[in-house]
Amino acid sequence: METIIDDKQLERATVRRVTWRLLPFLMLCYLFAFIDRGNIGMAALQMNHDIGLSPRMFGFASSLFFIAYFIFEVPSNLALQKFGARKWLARIMITWGLVSASTALVQGPNSLYVVRFILGAAEAGFFPGVVLYLSYWIPSAYRARIVALFMVAIPAASFVASPVSALLLQMDGTAGLRGWHWLFMLEGLPTVLLGGVCLFFLTDRPAQATWLDARQREWLIATMDKEAASRAAKVHIPLWKLFSTPHVLGMALVCSCASAAGTVLNVWQPQLLKSFGLSVMQTGLVNSIPYLIASVLMVWWGRHSDRSGERRWHTAIPLMLIGGGLVLANLFHSLALVVLLLTLVLIGAYSFKGPFWAMATGWLATGSAAAGLAGINAVSNLIGGGLMVNVYGWVKESTGSYALALLPLVGLSVVSVIILLVLSRKSRVVPGGAVKQALN
Repeated sequence: METIIDDKQLERATVRRVTWRLLPFLMLCYLFAFIDRGNIGMAALQMNHDIGLSPRMFGFASSLFFIAYFIFEVPSNLALQKFGARKWLARIMITWGLVSASTALVQGPNSLYVVRFILGAAEAGFFPGVVLYLSYWIPSAYRARIVALFMVAIPAASFVASPVSALLLQMDGTAGLRGWHWLFMLEGLPTVLLGGVCLFFLTDRPAQATWLDARQREWLIATMDKEAASRAAKVHIPLWKLFSTPHVLGMALVCSCASAAGTVLNVWQPQLLKSFGLSVMQTGLVNSIPYLIASVLMVWWGRHSDRSGERRWHTAIPLMLIGGGLVLANLFHSLALVVLLLTLVLIGAYSFKGPFWAMATGWLATGSAAAGLAGINAVSNLIGGGLMVNVYGWVKESTGSYALALLPLVGLSVVSVIILLVLSRKSRVVPGGAVKQALN
C-alpha cells in the first residue's frame, strides 16, 4: 500500500514539475503565434482602406497564410523530429516574428498577399510540433487537460490582443506612421526574442532533463517509453499512404469545423462588431469578451474529459455548439445577443481542441504521429482557414451581410459531427485498434 501511494506521489510530482517547467513558456509562445497571425483582423479596421482591399480581397489575403501553412506543415514537423524541438521551434518563432513585423511595409494587395503567404510558411509546424513535443513529456492520462491548457493561448491571444491592438491603432500619425504599421511591428518583434529564449530554455527529451531529480527522470522515461511501445504496436502507416487513409482525412475534416469557426471569427469578428456602430476602441474591448469566457471553459472541459476518460462526446458536443450558435446568430440583430451567440461558438471551437487532440495522439501509431498530427492540422487549417475565410469574404461581398456569411460554417459543423461519431464508434470496437480498423 505504501509503495502504491509513493508511486502515485512520484507520478503527480513529476507531471506537476514537467507541466510548470514547459507549459507556461510554450503557452506564451503560442499566444504570440495567434497574435501575429490574427492581428490582421484588427489592422483591417484601418489597413483595408489604406491599401484598397475589398472584402473578397481581404478574405483571400487572410487565407494565403493557411495555404502556405498546409504546404509546409508536414515537412516542418518532420524537421522537428530530425533537429529537435529546441532548435526547430526557435527557428519557427524567429522567422515568423520577423515576417509578421514586416507586414508594416506592405503597399498594396499584392505585397500583402506575398507577406501573408510567407508568414504561413514561416509558422508552419509550430502547433503540431508542440503537440508532438508534449507527447514526449506528458503521459496520456493527463494529455487532454495539458493540451487544453496550452491551447488556451488561442482565445487568450484575442482577449489580450484585441484591446492592445485597438490601443496601438490609436498611435496613428506617430513618427509619420499609421496605427496599423505600429500594430504589426510592436506585436511581431517580441516573438523574435522568445525564439532566442527557446534555444536556452527547452529540453528535447526527458533523458536530458537535468531539472528533474533522478527518480522523476527515471519514472518519466519508463512511462513514456511504455506508452510509445504501446502505440508502436498499432499498425504503422507509411507517409505516402497516411493521407489517403479515410481515418486520417476524417479526423482532419472533423478538426476543420473548429478550425474554421475560430479562424473566421478571429479574422472577421472585429469588422462584424464594428458594423454595429462601435468605435475602434469599443470594438477591441467587446471583441475580447467572448475569448475570455472561452479561455476559462476550454480548460474546464479538457479537465473534465481527462477525469471521465471520455473523448467522443467531449469532442462532439462542442461541434454541436458551434452549429447551434451560428444558426441563432442569424436570427437576432442586437449587439448583446450577437456577442452572446458568438461566445457560444467560440466556446465550442476551443473546448473541442483538448479532447480531440488527446484522442488523435492516442489513435496514431508512434511512427506516424509526427506526420499524422501535422497532416490533420494542415488539412483542417486549409479547409478552415484557406477555404472558409475566403467563402466568408465572398458571401459578405455578395450579400452585404456579416451574419449570412456565417451560414456555410453550419453545414461544415453538421458534417463534422457525423464523421466524428462514425469514426469514434468504429475505434471503440477494439480498444487502441482504430488505425488498423481504418486500413482493413
